[in-house]
Amino acid sequence: MNYIYIDSLFFLSLFTDYLLCLITGRFCGLYLKRLRYLVAALFGAVYSVCVFLPGLSFLALPVMELVCAGLMGLIAFGGEERLLRCVAVFLALSATFGGVIWALTLHAGNAPGLDIRLLFASFALCYAVLAFISRTKLKKAGREMAQVELKLNERTAVFRALVDTGNCLTDPVSGAAVMIISPRALQSLFPEHREVLEIKNAVELVEQSAKSPGFPAKLRLLPYANIGGEGLLPVFRPDEVRINGRPSQGLIAGISAAASADGFDAIIP
Repeated sequence: MNYIYIDSLFFLSLFTDYLLCLITGRFCGLYLKRLRYLVAALFGAVYSVCVFLPGLSFLALPVMELVCAGLMGLIAFGGEERLLRCVAVFLALSATFGGVIWALTLHAGNAPGLDIRLLFASFALCYAVLAFISRTKLKKAGREMAQVELKLNERTAVFRALVDTGNCLTDPVSGAAVMIISPRALQSLFPEHREVLEIKNAVELVEQSAKSPGFPAKLRLLPYANIGGEGLLPVFRPDEVRINGRPSQGLIAGISAAASADGFDAIIP
């Protein structure tokens, strides 16, 4: 008779599901929302335990497994711009981990069971390999990413940014470097004025911000020139900027929808 130890099953599932969410976030170039990933992993761990409870064996059906995986994907990545892609990557990685367990089971042969420590080590090794592949993928694409934390009037916005060493845009008055941020990434700084941020015309955006009561930043126009021509960029000075957890002094924030693309919402020098 085979015995299932509920506590071991729960923690193994929690551990592996959390790693799956993490590596999915890395592959998709997302800002890692670790708390949401933990909640999704808890849901998956509870499901794994329920499968073996009396009267709930129907949860082991393939269709129920797919439903559970889909719900985990929604919990972990709900609200992301490319939700379907994130869920698809999550399912593909889950299949990869499942293949590893299947191979280990074949290797164990008629052994009474797999050592739980071996399973943990195997999942950790798979995570390390996949994390290395995801970092290599970004480097080959010439895309170095950074996590930016921007503070203004006791509000904080956290987002991923593309590091562009060729970005030489500076403030002609102060000489400060300018990072370009999409309106979407700044919504938590301007929750009552999101419609103002979405204005495409730079001059109109600055004018409307000046007319909006309680607008939390003083915007001004910064002239710029690039290979596409010349223009004006709405900019403001944040109270604090941290890049990968380290303070960065003297940066000015510019607002442009062009700063958003696959996997990032800003461009920093």
